[in-house]
Amino acid sequence: MDIKRCGSRPSATPSPDYFTGAVRQDPLIEAPAPAMVRAVSVTFEPGARTAWHTHPLGQTLVVTSGCGWVQVWGGEVQEIHNGDVVWFAPGEKHWHGATATTAMTHIAIQEAQDGRAVDWLEHVSAAQYKAPA
Repeated sequence: MDIKRCGSRPSATPSPDYFTGAVRQDPLIEAPAPAMVRAVSVTFEPGARTAWHTHPLGQTLVVTSGCGWVQVWGGEVQEIHNGDVVWFAPGEKHWHGATATTAMTHIAIQEAQDGRAVDWLEHVSAAQYKAPA
């Protein structure tokens, strides 16, 4: 058994290469091999979002507070709220983040394949992000 005490691991600011706006990540799970699961709590301030990306084994988001937007490539922007659970299939190109006016926090759960849990792509353009408005 391994207990990670609240506050025992520092928050991180992710790279602007992969995120737009003010974002904070708080580590939750990085299971040792042979397990592959990883989880992080991510807080997006209004207007903040990920870049487009994929996951080799898919990703689950559990919204824990606020209101956000998610979109898969070629699809419509969808609004998500506290308590919603979102699944992205392996290789499905997508982004997620806060709305323009409301912060959002979610737990992101994914598995690593050959040590890789995400493949980052281009930034979400302002036009793509503002599509729901």
